Amino acid sequence: MKLAVNLSLSLAMLALCVWLVWPDHETRTQLEAAFEALDASTLAPSVAIYVGLLLVMQVCRSLRWNHLLAPLGVRVPPGPLLAISAVGFMAILALPARLGELVRPGLLRKRGISATAALGTVAVERIVDGLLVSLFVFGAFFALRGPSSPSWMMATAWIALSIFSAALLFLIFSLRWPAKTVAFCLTMSLLPRLAPKVAHVIETKLLEMIRGFDVLSDRANLVAFLAWSIVYWGANGFGVWILAHGFGLELSLVGAFAVMGLVAVGITLPNSPGLVGQFQWFTLLGLTLYLGRDANTPHTALYATTFAFANTHYVLQVGWYIACGALGLATPWVSIADLRRAQKTGPSETA
Repeated sequence: MKLAVNLSLSLAMLALCVWLVWPDHETRTQLEAAFEALDASTLAPSVAIYVGLLLVMQVCRSLRWNHLLAPLGVRVPPGPLLAISAVGFMAILALPARLGELVRPGLLRKRGISATAALGTVAVERIVDGLLVSLFVFGAFFALRGPSSPSWMMATAWIALSIFSAALLFLIFSLRWPAKTVAFCLTMSLLPRLAPKVAHVIETKLLEMIRGFDVLSDRANLVAFLAWSIVYWGANGFGVWILAHGFGLELSLVGAFAVMGLVAVGITLPNSPGLVGQFQWFTLLGLTLYLGRDANTPHTALYATTFAFANTHYVLQVGWYIACGALGLATPWVSIADLRRAQKTGPSETA
């Protein structure tokens, strides 16, 4: 039932975002003109630097996972870790309803690691990422606030910060009092009364998953994970700034981090398959805060450029993750059969 709801929300998000950004004939004509007007001598170096930063992001995002797995007594060699991560990132991008989040933990099963505990490390990763991005967004939006600011701006910043702060509190309480915290959350959900057998299964899985939270009490690995994460997000925001200037957009560095953060917050919602439309719409929404409303107003000269930028940014990221995922599947560490098994079963029992 939950899967059906998530898939429905994901497809609804796809329909909504494609409808919001799908160009009409006039916009397509302006888009072609915008691409033709680009200065190749400026754009080519920006794209090259951006691709280099994508490599930095891929390495940081992959290798930092070892610091979350270490408290579980696990350390995956760099080669297999890069391959597993590449395939997992591709799955997150390709599959709707964030089903791809189950692939990386599932791929660790054949290495004798509990995929449920590994899923706990992914939960920590997502919550820390969400908190860092929320802080980026909150700081940028707070500095930009004023009488002319759109009403959604600070509301979005507060909501994102509150959600990920609450999730961090859950991690901390779960680590200190796992049984009590899980029991409290289940009681609040009324699940033990409505479906006691299901509640018992969920309780068992959650307690196993909480093993993946151990990095929060391991100061050395937590600091190392945070350092990798800061470099990862720093390269991400700097890449947006570099690419925007390749398109002649006068976007400040703070504005680039705000756009990056808003996109990151936006795609934590039930994601459309491949983030089609969703990625572009949140990019354009962020640009309006720093470049004006024309940045997301069709049939304006600025919109043609911002839309060209948003689509190029999207294509570069999607192309990168698909290429890396394909390379990961070509290695001896991950196979198509492994991917299918991980996608089908998700984090179940230890192999």
